[in-house]
Amino acid sequence: MEHWTALSLTLIWFLALCDGAPTTASPEDHQIAEAYLSQFYRDKNATTSRGRMTFLPNLENELKAMQEFFGLEVTGKLDSNTLETMKLPRFGVTDVARYGHFQGKPKWKQSVVTYRITEYTREMDATITNAFQLYSDVIPLDFKQIYNGTADIMILFKAEYHGDFYPFDGLNGVLAHANAPGPEQGGDTHFDDDERWTLRSRDMNLLLVAAHECGHALGLEHSKDPLALMYPTYRYVNTNGYTLPRDDRLGVQALYGVRTPKPNPGLTPPEPCKRDLVFDAATSIRRQLYFFKNGYYWKKGFYSGLSMHEIKFTWPTIDSVHAAYEFRGRDISFLFKGQQYWAVKGNTTLPGYPKPIYKFGFPKYVRKIDAAVYVKSTNRTLFFVGTKYWSLNERTAQMDRDFPKTIRRNFPGIGSRVDAAFENDGYLYFSEGSRQSEYNFTSRRVNRFLLNYGWLDCY
Repeated sequence: MEHWTALSLTLIWFLALCDGAPTTASPEDHQIAEAYLSQFYRDKNATTSRGRMTFLPNLENELKAMQEFFGLEVTGKLDSNTLETMKLPRFGVTDVARYGHFQGKPKWKQSVVTYRITEYTREMDATITNAFQLYSDVIPLDFKQIYNGTADIMILFKAEYHGDFYPFDGLNGVLAHANAPGPEQGGDTHFDDDERWTLRSRDMNLLLVAAHECGHALGLEHSKDPLALMYPTYRYVNTNGYTLPRDDRLGVQALYGVRTPKPNPGLTPPEPCKRDLVFDAATSIRRQLYFFKNGYYWKKGFYSGLSMHEIKFTWPTIDSVHAAYEFRGRDISFLFKGQQYWAVKGNTTLPGYPKPIYKFGFPKYVRKIDAAVYVKSTNRTLFFVGTKYWSLNERTAQMDRDFPKTIRRNFPGIGSRVDAAFENDGYLYFSEGSRQSEYNFTSRRVNRFLLNYGWLDCY
């Protein structure tokens, strides 16, 4: 009986709040508003029962708090602008915390935070990695993906009820939610798998939503700045070359400090826009291009833009790369240096490496691989050494017979040596010195000639 009394009083209260407001709110709108305020603006101890007395939340004050937060006219009335804001897709953390950070300013104490993605139906790894990278670029905190066991931050994609007390509500409602840093479930992050996740402006851009939830998992609360990533409602912005907005950057740096690059003594970052630029190696990794040079690499993505990183910062056991290739079917990339190679998944080096290059079947006189590239149409990986090349059958993991063969004879037009090679949009790209050949493997013809530095947004 108390439940129905409370419900009736709530509806009466809402009718009073709507009196004189410029809207014709329906009973369904009243329910939406009550649920919204209850989830995002209510002190959970506001509604209690003592004997026959029922204490209701102060809905007018909650409406005023919500209107003030979003910069609406503060009336305490359920007007049309307030309802429209309530119906926008948004994130699942309350807006009434006391600070711009979670109360008590919880944060991770360690310098490396692990994360693991479980229960997801699409290849989300690269986007989640990029979301964390937005933060590690500006704070002295590194993130490492693990594939077994319990990570600091456990991430899942699941619809409706998913194991906590906050079930998702279907398409275009609450998109995701995350816990503040802490033990056990601290930092855990959940995405509604009913949403249509994309990397474009259509539907819900996963990078923007993931980066928002990473902010919560690091200790950031919602921001009142409409331009901030941590604003409570979803808004698409172009993610090409995206970096943390100023408000979010200052907020996370207030918790963790500012990352100050510590370059390797004697290691000078290479200049990208030199016409005579020679790559040490090149490859794709999870749909982004990597160009290696002098202990650094440039990473280029269609949505993430161009950035430069120190190799050792990403893969601590590797300080330079002479050749690289990606076997996308297994989501593994191989990085070569001298007589050793490593297998990596994104930013994670797999256990058991490095291994000697002779595991591939090279003769002992091969001391270094100059370049490598996987050809999907033949399921072969080509390795270039000096003026010759080998062909590895990826299905059998054996070198093909009658190799090595000469580069000049079998790849007419690209030159006699290959310093770097990679595949992109159906073409193979072979670099000799600073010059590059765009090559059609099917017709065995050079399509056009380029310069390496063109990939680095230099012309």
